[in-house]
Amino acid sequence: MTASDRAAQLVRIAAEAAGDKLADDILAYDVSEQLVITDAFVLCSAPNDRQVRAIVDEVEKRLREEAGAKPIRREGEREGRWVLLDYSDVIVHIQHEEDRLFYALERLWKDCPLIALPDGVNAHMKQRARAVGSASE
Repeated sequence: MTASDRAAQLVRIAAEAAGDKLADDILAYDVSEQLVITDAFVLCSAPNDRQVRAIVDEVEKRLREEAGAKPIRREGEREGRWVLLDYSDVIVHIQHEEDRLFYALERLWKDCPLIALPDGVNAHMKQRARAVGSASE
């Protein structure tokens, strides 16, 4: 079994929304073979609590507007360090970068297939890396 078309649509929208708010290391995994509760995970991170909240707001807004989706569960919003948005077909994890390094969800799900994300989702990271590289020369 692979992720449903609905899950793929939600993954794309969530990843683009997170990218628009400059989320870092946006990844999506097809976890449908390992879990019965969801088809896919979207992971992303941000360097501070304020940006985590901005990403959460944008993901929720875009999924509601573009797909008519509302989260059935939200966790961690008050602390703003690791917010989980559960859309049944897709679970979006938005983590503070320190928490992402500590919990290393990528390591837990590394055997699951990655879901291809739209071009440009992580484009700001490439631009930032180029800027840092040229500044150090």
